[in-house]
Amino acid sequence: MTTTTANISERPTPGQPSGRAVALWLFACAAMVLTMVVIGGVTRLTGSGLSMVEWRPVYGFLPPLSGEAWQRVFDLYRATPQYLEVNAGMTLEAFRGIFWWEYFHRLWGRVIGLVFFVPFLWFLITGRVRGKLIFKLLGLFILGGAQGALGWYMVKSGLVDVPEVSQYRLTAHLSLAFLIYGLLIWTGLSLFYPQRMSIGDARHRQTRHMALIALLLIAGTIVSGAFVAGTDAGMIFNTFPLMEGHLVPPGYFQTLVAPFEDHATIQFNHRILALSSFALVVAVWWHSRWLALVPRARRAANILIAAALLQVALGISTLLLVVPIHLAACHQAGAMILFTAIIWFAFELRPPVPR
Repeated sequence: MTTTTANISERPTPGQPSGRAVALWLFACAAMVLTMVVIGGVTRLTGSGLSMVEWRPVYGFLPPLSGEAWQRVFDLYRATPQYLEVNAGMTLEAFRGIFWWEYFHRLWGRVIGLVFFVPFLWFLITGRVRGKLIFKLLGLFILGGAQGALGWYMVKSGLVDVPEVSQYRLTAHLSLAFLIYGLLIWTGLSLFYPQRMSIGDARHRQTRHMALIALLLIAGTIVSGAFVAGTDAGMIFNTFPLMEGHLVPPGYFQTLVAPFEDHATIQFNHRILALSSFALVVAVWWHSRWLALVPRARRAANILIAAALLQVALGISTLLLVVPIHLAACHQAGAMILFTAIIWFAFELRPPVPR
């Protein structure tokens, strides 16, 4: 094969200083969302997510500040299914250990809201954001508020009859987090690098289409991973590549709801989606080797394949070791890194604006 040739030696022009400032702010918000997702994962893995049974959007940023306040929230927790069925006899000191993870998770969400809203007002007043960008950023702020409400809606599902949250609500909560994160990254990139450097020939178009399909497939894998997390489906069939000696687990897909409720089906689907995503990323990267890309786009392609290799290694290790907390948290962070990389590479392959 031969590399497509084109005159792309000119260094890409970055955005104007005002646009770059807004972009850096959006990237900072995205980094905070990434951290939020990892904190949420650890909160779930440590069984801490149901320790706070109240939702106080305004005053909830204050933790219990006295022994009496601690006893009050502990008494509320002792009436929940998780305490009665899982943690019966838990001491107040042990309760504090799980409380702080959920408290910090919610506090971090409030901090993200402030870090987004206050600079947004400043940029708006100073004229650094205008036109369609104002509505895009307002939409992101509304999505952030909806994410907080959805988080409480998820927690409520584990406070009534069963000591665990609904996997459907958990998946919706995580999916919205990834949507917000992806929009922050894409909007930030479009402001930081407004100039389109893609050539737009047939080979570039083919690779761009492959990258977009890979983006959708990775997103689907992330959604399926949320169902794995929500049902603890990673705690069974802890072998690879076979599932306890079977290529397809016994009882696979016996009902229409099996992809969402049957543990074996959920895990098998996640494996297939993950391996398919990896194969397509390898194909995208291989195709990119024969394209004339600016150094930044070439770097994005190389980071993409590295992120995919790392994520596969983390996923297999997490499964074989029966989901240790540190590895599972790294696997969740790896998903966000891979998601970032495919968004970045797809961004770099945007078609040129017609003259």
